[in-house]
Amino acid sequence: MTQAAELLYTARTHTRSGRHDGISRSSDGRLDVKLSPPGGAGIGTNPEQLFAAGWSACFEGAMEMAARKRKIVLPRKSAIDTEIDLLLDDGTYALRARLNVSLPGLDRETAQGIVAEAHQTCPYSKAVRGNIDVTVALV
Repeated sequence: MTQAAELLYTARTHTRSGRHDGISRSSDGRLDVKLSPPGGAGIGTNPEQLFAAGWSACFEGAMEMAARKRKIVLPRKSAIDTEIDLLLDDGTYALRARLNVSLPGLDRETAQGIVAEAHQTCPYSKAVRGNIDVTVALV
């Protein structure tokens, strides 16, 4: 990142007790969630679900930008089904991700170009590149 990078936004949250019956709240009050372990009996969400939701929303925005450059409007029914796996690998935890992108109504070549560009420009994709196994597929 260059020193000339312009700060656009800072998300601030306060989390207590982690994924075991914890809570996480944003400083602006828009996010207020209960946390629980994946697959557990708790009533809250878990960090993997939050990561999947954040990444897919960001990826959608990156696709919109890629489409705009091509003077294309993304289909209203575009969707991303994101799966984040929590793995135990040789005694340590790791993540694996799959983003399954649907762009109905676009020809396959155009849709693949939009998805490929989005994966290069999405901040979440950039953050995990080279760190976790990621599959991005046009479905």
